[in-house]
Amino acid sequence: MRKIVITGAAGLIGTLIERGFRDRYEIVGIDRAPRRGTNVRRLDLSRPRAFASLFSGAEAVIDLAARPSDRTPWSDVWRNNLPATMNALEAARRGGVRRIIFASSNHVTGMYERDPPYSSIVAGAYAGLDPTATPLIARTWPVRPDGAYALGKVLGEAAARHYADAYGLSAVCLRIGTVNAQNRPLEPRHYATLLTHHDLVRLVEAALAAPDDLAYGIYYGVSDNKWRFWDIADAREELGYEPRDTAEAFR
Repeated sequence: MRKIVITGAAGLIGTLIERGFRDRYEIVGIDRAPRRGTNVRRLDLSRPRAFASLFSGAEAVIDLAARPSDRTPWSDVWRNNLPATMNALEAARRGGVRRIIFASSNHVTGMYERDPPYSSIVAGAYAGLDPTATPLIARTWPVRPDGAYALGKVLGEAAARHYADAYGLSAVCLRIGTVNAQNRPLEPRHYATLLTHHDLVRLVEAALAAPDDLAYGIYYGVSDNKWRFWDIADAREELGYEPRDTAEAFR
């Protein structure tokens, strides 16, 4: 079985990925605060010497380590999120890892949601709107981070690009949509942004299985929602990602 390292493995997304992959991969989970009764190792990614050896021989690293709230203050992004990202990239390079999958965020373009028609969609005010006519926010659009957390993710995407160009580390950045424990929309915005648990696993599996010549890429991760406003055409074409779920099933 191929070895996969998951950082931030004790969080919701890490737990879902581990459950989805445990029968197909040898999973090495790392987290600074693992839950009892799991195989996740307690390690702090801000201290690279403590975990670098675990990356050796891994096929891929799924880097989820970060304080996950989009309201995380800059002080925590600076002290925790950015060092964790940089140390994971460096450990992957030193360990000869083929590919790193960096958990970015939809919030790197979150400020677009203050503009119409996106502002109406996230408010659930659909009157006069045609979902098929909504311009889809693409990875080629300028980033517009909506906070310190999102800014940290922008820097993480740039760091991943550097490691791809300078060291040949294949890097896939996933701008993940709304993933919650309830696995359903909890507010109007989620009918556009939901990424179900099953589609999350499909997305990461597609990123792992993408061709070896994929040096670097940024992709939005979202289910096939009627009011989705992120472009996933490149994820379909380059990764083979095919979402099967839709938030409309919960109306």
